[in-house]
Formats: sequence, C-alpha cells, structure tokens
Amino acid sequence: MSRPAEQLTSALIEDFEFLEDWSSRYAYLIELGEKLPALDEPYRTEENRVKGCMSQVWVHATKRPDSRKINYTGDCDTAIIKGILAVLIELMSGLTPEEIEDLDLEALFDAIKLRENLSPSRHFGVYAIVELMKQQAREIGSSQDGPA
Repeated sequence: MSRPAEQLTSALIEDFEFLEDWSSRYAYLIELGEKLPALDEPYRTEENRVKGCMSQVWVHATKRPDSRKINYTGDCDTAIIKGILAVLIELMSGLTPEEIEDLDLEALFDAIKLRENLSPSRHFGVYAIVELMKQQAREIGSSQDGPA
C-alpha cells in the first residue's frame, strides 16, 4: 500500500477508535457523507451505477492530468452508504490503479468494525461499490497502457 493510503487508513482507524460506540461511528459516517459533494448529473449513468447495492449509488473515476493517479466522485441516496462511499473516495482518490488494487479494505473494515455493524445486504453493497471502483481503475489503467 502506498504511503498516503497507509496514512489515510491509519487516520481513519484512529478517528473511529476515538468514537466509543457504533452509534457514534454511525453518526460520523453520516456526517462524512453529508460533506461529499453532489455528483454532477451527466455522471449518473448506468455505467457508473453500482449494481448489487440496494441503495442508488454512482461512482465516477477520472485520471488525473499528467499522472497515473485516479480521482473519484460519487453519490448515494442513503446516508450511511453515502458516508462509506465518502470514506472510499477519500481513501482511493490519488492512487494509481495498482495501489487501488492492492488496498487491504478487509483489514480497514475489520478495524473500524464495519462488518459486524452492517446488515448483510449493506455489507454486500459496500463490496459492490469497492468492486466498481477497482474495475474503473483497471479500465483507466489499461487505457493508459495503449497509445496516448
């Protein structure tokens, strides 16, 4: 994992450890989601929609100019998933496709006790978001390998 990703992951874990119970953590996730900028309407496409999530979730990836790094934007219609999306966007933006692929999100989700505090359907939806983000990164990465 890249240094910035490690630092972000560590900071996120520290933030969650500071919060004493799941209701505080839940409120924190909702607060993070509220700070997520709205996704522009042109990016609310079927291609950017997360399949397998009960919520309406969209994620859009772009390559940073003059870099192999990726930026993400996104939106969701439910507060808790939008908060998790905000965390994922913060964590994955600024990384290369390889760094995104190498992220150990299982360890992060365990550390912040996400798995044990989400319903199975929400848990499945979170992994659908992660998979779309990784897929978008792979597609951008493979398009960079070809002619410019």
